[in-house]
Amino acid sequence: MSIRCHIVEDEPMASKLLQLYVTKLPVLELITVSDNPLHALESLKTNPVDLLFVDIRMPEMTGFSFLEVLQKRPLAIVTTAFSEFALESYDMDVVDYLKKPITFERFVKAVSKAEQRLHLTAPAQEKPGDTDYIFIKEGTRFVRVNIDDILFIQGLKNYVAIHTALQKILSLQRLKTLEDQLPAQKFIRVHNSYIVAKGAISSVKENEIHVGAAKIPIGETYLKPFMDFINRRHLH
Repeated sequence: MSIRCHIVEDEPMASKLLQLYVTKLPVLELITVSDNPLHALESLKTNPVDLLFVDIRMPEMTGFSFLEVLQKRPLAIVTTAFSEFALESYDMDVVDYLKKPITFERFVKAVSKAEQRLHLTAPAQEKPGDTDYIFIKEGTRFVRVNIDDILFIQGLKNYVAIHTALQKILSLQRLKTLEDQLPAQKFIRVHNSYIVAKGAISSVKENEIHVGAAKIPIGETYLKPFMDFINRRHLH
């Protein structure tokens, strides 16, 4: 498996070091090097990648702002000379946080994490129905969860809570990351903090969805697409 990567780094020496490290790992394929986020945004439109190496402090916009504006975000490893951005990195659900000067050993560990993430998200690239389960990382273990067992998923800042009839699994990741792995024909985003299994909905009253005993709000942004879904299945 080859990982297509893009380096976004405005410091020439830091960029050259990352390029050197990339060439040492056969699993990495360097697609583009950008010295500013605006160039990177344009490049990604025509040259999509699996992994970004992104400096945090750059001209025009920060590395975090750059990641936030990407409509389809690849995995990202952030680099910085400043340690105060560590917490924000977790909020952005980046693969790893590399503090400069970056050693090759530390670089390799970060890339290994990216490889693991790409393997775990591989089912999202399959055709709908090709897989009936996913693996969710809970602490230090990976829990197999059958797709049809999921009732709803709640975003809890840095975590998501996957609710089934028998258990609740907490995982350190972004709700959007998990949403991208789930088959769209079975799940629907109804709120900034909620994804619901379509088949688990027992009733809808005003702006509230009932899934068993749980009551889930419908966000204003998601109300129209959700009601379109309901109306397509409404017998007149």
